[in-house]
Amino acid sequence: MGINHWPEGERPREKLLNLGAQALSDAELLAIFLRVGVQGRSAVDLARDLLASFGGLRQLLEADQERFCDARGLGSAKFAQLQATLELSRRHLAAQLARGEALTSPTLVRHYLSAQLRHLGHEEFAVLFLDTQHRIIRYESLFRGTLDSASVYPREVAKRALAHNAGAVILAHNHPSGVAEPSDADRRITDRLKEALALFDVRVLDHFVVGDGDVVSFAERGWL
Repeated sequence: MGINHWPEGERPREKLLNLGAQALSDAELLAIFLRVGVQGRSAVDLARDLLASFGGLRQLLEADQERFCDARGLGSAKFAQLQATLELSRRHLAAQLARGEALTSPTLVRHYLSAQLRHLGHEEFAVLFLDTQHRIIRYESLFRGTLDSASVYPREVAKRALAHNAGAVILAHNHPSGVAEPSDADRRITDRLKEALALFDVRVLDHFVVGDGDVVSFAERGWL
């Protein structure tokens, strides 16, 4: 039986409109994205099959193009649509941050940095440049490393801070291993960056380490 023959309260699209997106399961949300199923399988059935095949929603959303397009019911058009949707989500978070002070929205900052860095298979070091009122000027990814290290140059961070006329920065990098616990090297580079930026009256407000399901704040640990 096709979804259009289901009781209205069980159809994913109608359920979303009546109860909100948060009321839907991963499979139901994915079914709305898919729009149609395949022969013998409704969109919800196909969504469940895909979630089982990929190992979960996150794995599906972060799959590379080749694996994604090889899956039944997907393809290059769906891959392009998904990438556009994910980028819209990241830009929406960035727009929300831009409306207020970064320090008054710590949860939003975590979500934004996690969206930018969590899915990467390599280590990446990024900086949120802020004005003197701690409003967002720009997010920049500055250094890209291997799976277990990244070369971070304080002079380059200082140059970018001066170029943006920043009064403060929030540092961030990911751990592709999925473990967010900061290393001794992370603490050393943070101290070096603090010293370098202090020469130009630029404050380091925080350093976030992004893992698989967690984000660790240096400020909350009392390390800044």
